[in-house]
Amino acid sequence: MRKRLLQALGVVGVIVAVIVLLKVAPAGSASPAPGTRTAWGDPDLQGIWTDEYQTPLQRPAKYATKETFTDEERAELDRQRAGILRRDQRVEIGSERDVAGAYNAVFQSIKHTGKRTSLVVDPPDGRIPALTAEARQRADTDRQFRLALLQATQTCKDGDAACAGGKFGPPSPRRNEVAPFYNTGRLNRSDGPEDRSMTERCMAAVMPDFGGYRRIVQAPGTVSIFYDVGQGQGWQRVITLEQVPHLASSVRQRFGDSRGHWEGNTLVVDVTNFSPKSDFMGARENLHLVERWTRSDAKTLEYTVTIEDPTTWTKSWTVKQEMNRQDDQANRVYYEPRCHEGNYGLPALLSGMRADEAAFAAGKGPDPATKDTATDFGTEGGVDALTGGG
Repeated sequence: MRKRLLQALGVVGVIVAVIVLLKVAPAGSASPAPGTRTAWGDPDLQGIWTDEYQTPLQRPAKYATKETFTDEERAELDRQRAGILRRDQRVEIGSERDVAGAYNAVFQSIKHTGKRTSLVVDPPDGRIPALTAEARQRADTDRQFRLALLQATQTCKDGDAACAGGKFGPPSPRRNEVAPFYNTGRLNRSDGPEDRSMTERCMAAVMPDFGGYRRIVQAPGTVSIFYDVGQGQGWQRVITLEQVPHLASSVRQRFGDSRGHWEGNTLVVDVTNFSPKSDFMGARENLHLVERWTRSDAKTLEYTVTIEDPTTWTKSWTVKQEMNRQDDQANRVYYEPRCHEGNYGLPALLSGMRADEAAFAAGKGPDPATKDTATDFGTEGGVDALTGGG
């Protein structure tokens, strides 16, 4: 009982902090000049920010040691990328691939090409370091389980790339097993919500995040960042600037535990205590981040993050991103992103699977194990000229 009461008080505390922050920095506040400080003397990072350009996370192999594009190269890449049909190009009507392409090109906006060839700035080759042997083993274990659940489908029968490394055959007995790790992607099974992707569960946000929008508001001793990512899958992050230690190692959180401090005009945030249910490119509870947020001018916020997990990568790596200030008035209604897939789509998906199972048991339909509900087909219509061949 005492534990539940403390948890409830903790939630109330976060809500109160967020309300205070919103009152301190109203949505319509003007953009301060570089070096401007808050009323209590901290560097002012407040505003709505996003990266307005498309830059690959790691440098595509075809660009080798090339660090930046010329203006002419960017214009040509924009021309090529704008001409990609994407999912306006339909495949065989009525096929699983056709149904899986429900989100057509209308939902796939294209940003202008950025100047740099990768967000990764260290290592200097712009590439994410190699995985450790342990991480490769984890990935293989996870992959083999997913392939087992997929093996009775047309995807494997046709030898599609989604079944690479797998085989076609009867439904696997592994369909009755618990996933080897907490599932964050799509399994070809729908026994419960945990079999479906985090996107379908309206939980697609990850930390660190390099897309979407951030709204930063500040109060004495606290910085709050609201992330609007994916299909309205927003989440609130409150960073304390008080000199207090991280939570005990036994306490794990989906977005980690953040502790911030100022180094000159830069907000430095140390993030630990990730949950084993979180998943950033295969890194889970051992993930460690060091973030740096610096206001470089009135309309630019530089974000760098050093990413470390000795159980996942052979060495640490660093990402750098420049975000641009967005108009507060034009974005005044953005503060409450909504994701309804988890409210409506997911219950309907699970109900549909139960209906398929009942029909099969009655001899009136195909075995649900032969249907591919996991593969995200989406290369129809062309490959992005910026990242294709990766």
